[in-house]
Amino acid sequence: MPDDELTLKLLRHIEETPNQKSLAQKLGTSVGKANYVLKALMEKGWVKMEKFLASENKRGYAYLLTSEGFRAKLELTEKFIEVKKQEYEILQEELNRMKGKR
Repeated sequence: MPDDELTLKLLRHIEETPNQKSLAQKLGTSVGKANYVLKALMEKGWVKMEKFLASENKRGYAYLLTSEGFRAKLELTEKFIEVKKQEYEILQEELNRMKGKR
């Protein structure tokens, strides 16, 4: 399974991104890796794919978050924020120590 940060990025951008190539660009990864993560999330039931019925384009699909995906996005966001807060506090302490040594 992909890491939490990449999973969160995908969940944040999935519904606004028209295709896997655009999604890969937003994630800063290859199309293959974006496809791998997307398939893993579909298997977990967090993302579903729907075909546009009116589309003549055979690739006319939309990726949508399921209710489980929304809950996972919420949990991962909370976890990400907590990690970043801890990192900030550590950096702030380090900065204060460096300023004290002047």
